[in-house]
Amino acid sequence: MLSWLRRFPHDVMHRKDNGGAAGRRAASSTTWRNKNSNSFTARIIRCASSVARRRRFDDDDDDDDRQQLPSSPPPPGRSPPPAESKLDRNNKVGVVSARAFSFRELAEAAGNFRQEHLIGEGGFGRVYKARIVKEQQQQEEEEEQVVVAVKQLDRNGPQGNGEFVVEVLMLSMLHHPNLVSLLGYCADGEQRLLVYEYMALGSLEDHLLLVGDHHRPLLPWRTRMRIACGAGRGLEYLHERGVIFRDLKPSNILLDDHHNPKLSDFGLARLLPPSSSSTSSTGSSSSRVMGTYGYCAPEYLRTGKLSAKSDVYSFGVLLLELITGRRALDASRPDGEQSLVGWAAPMFGDPARIHELVDPRLVMAMQAPPAPELKQAVGLAAMCLQEHHALRPVMTDVVFALDFLATDRP
Repeated sequence: MLSWLRRFPHDVMHRKDNGGAAGRRAASSTTWRNKNSNSFTARIIRCASSVARRRRFDDDDDDDDRQQLPSSPPPPGRSPPPAESKLDRNNKVGVVSARAFSFRELAEAAGNFRQEHLIGEGGFGRVYKARIVKEQQQQEEEEEQVVVAVKQLDRNGPQGNGEFVVEVLMLSMLHHPNLVSLLGYCADGEQRLLVYEYMALGSLEDHLLLVGDHHRPLLPWRTRMRIACGAGRGLEYLHERGVIFRDLKPSNILLDDHHNPKLSDFGLARLLPPSSSSTSSTGSSSSRVMGTYGYCAPEYLRTGKLSAKSDVYSFGVLLLELITGRRALDASRPDGEQSLVGWAAPMFGDPARIHELVDPRLVMAMQAPPAPELKQAVGLAAMCLQEHHALRPVMTDVVFALDFLATDRP
């Protein structure tokens, strides 16, 4: 089952048109240097208006790249004027209200991006811990600082200008307890930075998949199910508004100091076409496939057709990672075990072997889940990983099933 996964390396982008550069994401085809006088805020407002009219983004990210961003943002500390845009089919209004920062402001807040402030690094660039002054404080009040995370996009990396615009737009108009909050952005010259709320425990990947890190405690079974349920609620919220996340994986799930999960990195998010619904098996098509191998749905890889059920498949892989403690793709494992889905699938319907799926670290710590809970979790993962997209459940049903597993037992 799904042996096609073994043909692809981890985190490698596939472009069906055979004309793109390698990398997890397609690189921007233009530089970030400004060549017009339009403000970045105006660009976001135009995007929002376009979403209101079309309720979808074009799948070709180069469309965003063709509209250049300015060499400097609005004055520091001043919020851009809000722009209203209908984002969902219930005519709910989203407000674009991200705060604009200058590069100097963020550099000072992050200690000039010194190594001791570095808290993460990925294909997009580096993430730094920083402190910023709260907005709109009265002059007589003492300045109050808040801890934030500043993501500095690598100008030579695969994440382009279009993805930067999409992320600012999406996170300005989408608000949910299980989505990371965007506090601001910087579009100063060729610099592209995003300011997020600080998530004290970092990513799920740091706690679940970094084998040999003895400084982090083992994630208990119940905590894993709570993380799965919270991530599922975030996806459910997005699908209700016609948004496909498209890049669900442990490194894009951040945890606060109570292990509450929040989805992050919305650069690949897309809106479904007007004719599609969050529960529909149909979706938009693209000339190139973008995402992370090991998590992409098979029909998306074959045809480029994207739907909410593509996210459901990715969620099934995530749930399987939480159960097993294994990576979706791991070249260091023996043949036949490098693809998590390919290795686990034969055990889905075999009660005598289902216990082999439990993370060995849980077993050694005598924290293995009760057999009924394991059976329910594995069964749910198997449903999400159905080869045919129409057979997969919708996220509302997935969250309903996970509620039981996430609840403490007496």
